[in-house]
Amino acid sequence: MPCVGIIANPVSGKDIRRLVAHGSVFDNQEKVRIVRRLLTGLEAAGVTRVWYMPDEYAIVPRAVQGVTTALDLAEMPIMAKGNQCDSIAAGQWVGQHEVDAVIVLGGDGTCRAVAKKNNGKTPMLPISTGTNNVFSYMIEATIGGIAAGLIATEKVPVSAGVYRSCQLDVLLDNTLVDMALVDVAVYNDRFIASRAIWDMEKVTQLFLTRCRPDSIGLSAVGGQLAEVSPQEHRGLYLQLKDSAKQKVTAAIAPGLLRNVGVSHWHFMEVGESVNVEASRCVLALDGEREVSIKPDQSAMIRLSADGPLVIDIRKTMSYAQKNQIMVTTTGS
Repeated sequence: MPCVGIIANPVSGKDIRRLVAHGSVFDNQEKVRIVRRLLTGLEAAGVTRVWYMPDEYAIVPRAVQGVTTALDLAEMPIMAKGNQCDSIAAGQWVGQHEVDAVIVLGGDGTCRAVAKKNNGKTPMLPISTGTNNVFSYMIEATIGGIAAGLIATEKVPVSAGVYRSCQLDVLLDNTLVDMALVDVAVYNDRFIASRAIWDMEKVTQLFLTRCRPDSIGLSAVGGQLAEVSPQEHRGLYLQLKDSAKQKVTAAIAPGLLRNVGVSHWHFMEVGESVNVEASRCVLALDGEREVSIKPDQSAMIRLSADGPLVIDIRKTMSYAQKNQIMVTTTGS
């Protein structure tokens, strides 16, 4: 039976950047409505079973209240803790079971959490409900559900509608300890504290897997200098310095513009590693401080081509249109 997983993060889109910037708030009732539309699209594409991550707000169970559906819905048998560990555990569970595609509701941080322990074989459809949404799509959920369903049912082959994303590996003393999907920032501070990044004066190095001039978040800095598409297997490295002659104006969060000095930048090739220059700092992964570097540790960031499989909505729907998958003819 074609099977899809749904991982809806109830706390995405609610971090401190709502206070220091002007980000929108995705309340959980809106996530319920998004899931309801996803389910409609999945069913139309021929999906029969949905596994979903349990959460304290019961997003998926609320979505099916008062709705007639033939989908067989089941809760993933994981222990919900009400934090990022839920998304990590759900991503791991999906990777260990016969799930044909997984839909993730959240921002870049949620997608990273899901991808961390996934086996990299499950095509992911990231739907934006977070703060900085570079990895995830701003897309109507009905279309997202159809696209994920077409991949899950194999009506659209993986080769036609899915790409392999790059990721940034974090190595401490030559040991892989973490990863990021979009960006790694070297933050000149000792403490993880509130996690989110908004003070660019403390960022000294920036690593990106993708960037566009119309991006939001830290990748917007690189996006004003060059463009790297999600499908490309290369990245961008920048050295930042307030006194640099070259200044970039970028939207590092919704409604928050900053002038950032860039002293050097170059494209990174797959397999390339760059040393973290600060002797004591914090690494922010996909916009959130996660890893503390001690003075006696050596750290480097490596561009890897082994990121998650991602469903390309446009290519998937284009293949369906060319092959008339969603078209039926009756009568003579």
